Amino acid sequence: MEIVERRENHLLDRVELNFRWDHPKGPTPSRTEMIDAAAKSEPGADKSLVFVKNVNTRFGMSRTSGIALVYGSAESASIEPEHIVERHRTSEGTENPPTTEESTTDDAEEESPTEQGGDE
Repeated sequence: MEIVERRENHLLDRVELNFRWDHPKGPTPSRTEMIDAAAKSEPGADKSLVFVKNVNTRFGMSRTSGIALVYGSAESASIEPEHIVERHRTSEGTENPPTTEESTTDDAEEESPTEQGGDE
């Protein structure tokens, strides 16, 4: 991973890293690999406070670019949208997403099988 630009955003208590990753003989790096590399590039960074966004792999090229946001504290990272936080949790494997099987089975039981919606 090559850091193209590094900006310190003191107001939001984070470091913003624009990166480029050349992977000529391999697949596009996973989100977990990008988080690990960004955390290694910032001394003392906590992996749970690193968020990778705007990842783009050019068609026909083995180059991926994106932005890594490295927050200084959990309080400052709370500005990240919940869907981004959930995406990063599931990619790390630390927490499984909540299952919705209970809600879908309850809905299925309420519908009667005789209602077909036909014109009889």
